[in-house]
Amino acid sequence: MTRAAAETGATQHALGALSARFGGSRRLAGAVAVGVMAGFLSGLFGVGGGILIVPGLVLILNVDQRLAHGTSLAAIIPIGIGGVIGYAIHGSVDWTAAGLIIIGATVGAVVGTHALQRISQPALRVAFAGLLVATAVRLLIQTPAGHGRGTLDAAMAIGLIVLGAASGTLAGLLGVGGGILIVPALLLLFSTTGSVAKGTSLFVIIPTAIVGTFRNVSKRNADLPVAATVGLLGVASAFGGSQLAVKLNPHLSAVLFAILLLAVAVRLLLRRRRGKRDLDATPEQS
Repeated sequence: MTRAAAETGATQHALGALSARFGGSRRLAGAVAVGVMAGFLSGLFGVGGGILIVPGLVLILNVDQRLAHGTSLAAIIPIGIGGVIGYAIHGSVDWTAAGLIIIGATVGAVVGTHALQRISQPALRVAFAGLLVATAVRLLIQTPAGHGRGTLDAAMAIGLIVLGAASGTLAGLLGVGGGILIVPALLLLFSTTGSVAKGTSLFVIIPTAIVGTFRNVSKRNADLPVAATVGLLGVASAFGGSQLAVKLNPHLSAVLFAILLLAVAVRLLLRRRRGKRDLDATPEQS
């Protein structure tokens, strides 16, 4: 057997094993699509991508809701790295502000992942659907253009730490990187420019997701092979999205993304209602 034939056979074996891990080639293709789309939108909007990864895992791969949140948080790590590199190239990361946000976010992620174990799956579905709607509203509202955060003082430093704690809790609880909170907060409360807010948000997402993932893994609440596949597939598209972010009409991109989020939120709520009807129709067993 030639070396080329051996390599081809190894590749086919690896693809076959990966396809089996996802339950077939169609589900593997779905995972590829989820990873690429989540990465692109992560880089474009400065969010972790969990807002698409979680419903993608649930609706396409039929992953348990709680496991989907934990797996999403792990997948966000490589996606965030790819996006942050793209913004850093343009000097669009506020490293000082990011460091302060990370201090709070590290603690918040522990709080969120701890609470994740005590919340029912129906409650998670409603909470995440509400999160999607809130994000859509935020994108549809015209936000003022920032002019930079100015000189860092004690009050601003405390505010950034509190922002980090809130975003970290959100990341651990709902399996997202917290960017949907960090980006608008930096824009509205700290007068940060749009590109810097997005780049800073993506940088904060990385350690936040790492801390949350460690806790999820210890509780067996993350599928690392699935997370690695989805996350690594999103690295290049996250970088590409960050490069496109400075060129695409911001209003158009916000409207399109908001429509997508609302559609996913409606799908999740309808799925929950179907599950509830099925449960109600099932007779109790003695």
